[in-house]
Amino acid sequence: MITSTANQQMKRVIQLNKKAKTRYEQRVFVVEGMKLCMEAPKEEIAAMYVSESFLEEEDKRKKIQGYSYEVVSDHVFQTISDTKTPQGILSLVKMPEYHLEDLMGKNPHLLILESIQDPGNLGTMIRTGEGAGITGIIMNQTTVDVYHPKTIRAAMGALYRVPFYIAKDLQETIEYLKEKGIFLYGAHLEGNLSYDQPDYTRATGFLIGNEGNGLSAQTAELADTWIQIPMEGQVESLNAAVAAALLMYEVRRQRK
Repeated sequence: MITSTANQQMKRVIQLNKKAKTRYEQRVFVVEGMKLCMEAPKEEIAAMYVSESFLEEEDKRKKIQGYSYEVVSDHVFQTISDTKTPQGILSLVKMPEYHLEDLMGKNPHLLILESIQDPGNLGTMIRTGEGAGITGIIMNQTTVDVYHPKTIRAAMGALYRVPFYIAKDLQETIEYLKEKGIFLYGAHLEGNLSYDQPDYTRATGFLIGNEGNGLSAQTAELADTWIQIPMEGQVESLNAAVAAALLMYEVRRQRK
């Protein structure tokens, strides 16, 4: 049993939780809780840690039969956990490798994100995207880390199933999508077309910008057309994840 936070494995977990640079150098990320650990592809789990008290419950012990794991004292587990009320189980999972072509599918339905800053928003978009049947998510390098602990929790396992691509040059990637025949809609306050008017049964991508500033002028100009979500009252804009959800589910409605 591991009983000290000075243990090298525990130091590693703490650093992986705190630093995106460490995650990408080691190509692993931390997931916590029974659901996220059990939904992770078993062959991609690099390490698993459970607390003393976790093993005291028979139903929990049964669920991890067949897994290799290390036992950690409750005190140490509290230290390495990123949550206030740890469930007593966490895993290190290998990062998947996706290529842009992996996101296309038979009839592309893409979410293209520029500089999203809130990890909860990003995780919600990933989770909602799976529900709406998107084929993938593209994001630029200034979008919050997809492996941030809060992003992972908000995505609720969808992170394992929704392919994503981090573009080194978002504008260049957008040009590539256009060459592939994907029609791109920019979510924009100055859009003169309501979001429920276009035909989304064809290959479709939505450009969603930063929570505070929206799309940059350079990215917005690359959209084939701008759309907006009509709003009543004095509301100027919607939460980025909420806006993305409306757009993605409109595609699902039309295609269904």
